Amino acid sequence: MEERARSAQAAATQDIAAQHEAMTARIYQAIGLAPPGEPQAPPVPLSHPARAFVPLLFASSAMPVETLRTYAASLEKIGGVITFRGMPGGLTKIGPMAELTARMLRIDPGCEGPACAMRAVQVVVDPILFRQHGVSRVPAFAMVPGDPTQPYCEREDETGPRASHLVYGDAALSGLIEEYARLGGKEEVSDAAARLSRR
Repeated sequence: MEERARSAQAAATQDIAAQHEAMTARIYQAIGLAPPGEPQAPPVPLSHPARAFVPLLFASSAMPVETLRTYAASLEKIGGVITFRGMPGGLTKIGPMAELTARMLRIDPGCEGPACAMRAVQVVVDPILFRQHGVSRVPAFAMVPGDPTQPYCEREDETGPRASHLVYGDAALSGLIEEYARLGGKEEVSDAAARLSRR
C-alpha cells in the first residue's frame, strides 16, 4: 500500500512538471518568444554611433497596436527607436510589455511563435527620456543627439543632450519629419528623410 502511494505521488509530481513545462512553452509561444533553454536567433545589432541624430518616437501602450505597427515599419527604414514611459501592468510584470513588443514588431501580424520575423527596431522603456524632453502626450517625435538606448548607468546625467524640437500628433512619420524640418531641424532630419524617401 505504501509503495503504491509513493508510486502515485511520483507519477503525479512528474505529471505536474510536464504540465508546467507545456504551459510555459505555450505562454512563450503566445508572446512570440522562444522558451528558456531553446536556441534563439542571434539578436540584430542595432546601434547608432555613425549618425549624429537618432529618430525617436515617444509612444504609449494605450495607442492602437496598428498605429504602433505602422510607426515601427517606418522607423525600421530610418534606424529609429520607440520609447515608452513605463510598462503596461507596471515594472513588476514583463509579460504584457513583451507581448506588446512582439505584436508591434512582428512583420506578419498573423504569425505566432518564436520563429516569427521581427522588425529591426529598438524599443526602450525610459521615463527619463520623457522627463528630459518634457513629453506630455503621445505620439511625439524628436531627433535625439547621441544614443537614446544607452542604459541609465552609462549616461552622464539627466540634463544630457536632448532634441532641439518636439513634434506632437498622430501623423505619418514622413509628416512628422517634415514638421520637424519646418521647425528648424532641417539638418537633423536630412539623413532620415533621405532614407525614408528611398524606400
